[in-house]
Amino acid sequence: MGTFFVGIDVAPGRYRCAEGKGGWWVRFTGPGGGDPVGSWPLPAGPTEIEIAATDFAFETHIGSHWERVAPARAAEDGPAEPRPVADPTLRQELDRAVARRRPLVWLAPLAVLGVGLAGSVFLGTLWLLGMAMMATLIALGTPSVSLDLQRARELDRRRDRYLMPEELDEDARALLARVQRAIDTVRDSEVNREGMLDAVDNAVTLPRQEWEIAQVLARQSRLRAEQGEATLPEVRAALRPLQEKLDLSVEAVTRRVEALERYAERTRAADEALRAHRQLEALTARAHEYDELLADTVRDDLAVPAIERLTAQSDALVDTLRARLTEAAEAGDELPPAK
Repeated sequence: MGTFFVGIDVAPGRYRCAEGKGGWWVRFTGPGGGDPVGSWPLPAGPTEIEIAATDFAFETHIGSHWERVAPARAAEDGPAEPRPVADPTLRQELDRAVARRRPLVWLAPLAVLGVGLAGSVFLGTLWLLGMAMMATLIALGTPSVSLDLQRARELDRRRDRYLMPEELDEDARALLARVQRAIDTVRDSEVNREGMLDAVDNAVTLPRQEWEIAQVLARQSRLRAEQGEATLPEVRAALRPLQEKLDLSVEAVTRRVEALERYAERTRAADEALRAHRQLEALTARAHEYDELLADTVRDDLAVPAIERLTAQSDALVDTLRARLTEAAEAGDELPPAK
C-alpha cells in the first residue's frame, strides 16, 4: 500500500490483486497528479486495474499485493505516448529516504497513547480508552500519508533524476516510445519470464539504456527548441555547423534505438519458436494416440466383411419377410367370404 509514481515506482500495465475486499485505489490521471479516478470500497475477491502510461501516480490500500499481468495497452486513436523515465537507481534511493523516516511517523500515535496513560491516573479508564482509540486511528492513517508525502518531497528534490514526456519534442517522444515498446517486448516475453534470456542482465541493462537514451533525447529537444527561436539569417547561418552536429547525434541515438528494436524482434521470434516447440512436444506426447487410432482403423478394415455379411443376412431376411407377407396376403384372398 502507498503512493507509486508511474514510470518511477511502477510500470504502466494491467495489474491484478488476489483479494481487494474493503480496500481502495486511486489513479492520478492528470499532469502533476490532477484528475483522480478511484474505486472504493473494493469487493471481495480478485480485482484488476489498468495503469496507463500517461498516469502520474497510483495510490492503493489493500491487504494483498498487486501483480502485473499484462503490459499497457496502446491508445486506439494514435501512437502510444511514452511514459516517464527515471534513473534506475532513483527508486532504491527514495526507498532508503522513506525508510529512514519510517520510525518517526510512529511518534504521533505513541505520543497520544502516552498522554492517555498519563491522564488515566486523574481522568480514569474511559479517558485511557478514548485516547487509545484515537492513537489507533492515527496509527492507521498517519504513517502511510506521512510517508507518501515524504516520498513526494524526496522525489521533488531529485527533479534532475527523471524526465516527463512533456519535456521532449515530438521527434524525441516518437523515439522514446519506440525504445519503450522494444523494452516492454523483451521484458514481457515468455522466454524472458521463464529465464531463457539473461533476466538479471535485462533487469539492469534495459532500464539503464532507456534512461541514457531519454537524457540524450531531452538535450536534443532543448537544442532544437533553441534553434527554432533563431529567425535571423545570420544567426541561422552561424547555427548550421551546430545543426550538423545535432543531426549526427540524432543519427547515433536512432541507431541505438534500432539496436534495441532488433533485440526485441529476436525476442519475439524466440517466443514464436518456443510456442512451436511446445506444440511439437504436445503432439509428440500424443503420438501414441495416433498409433492407437491406426490400430483401430486396421480393425475397422477387418470388420468390414463381417458387417457386409450381416447386411446380406438382413437383406435375405427382408426378402423372406416380404415373401411371407405376400403368401399371407394371397392366402387371405383365398378365404371364403364372410356370411
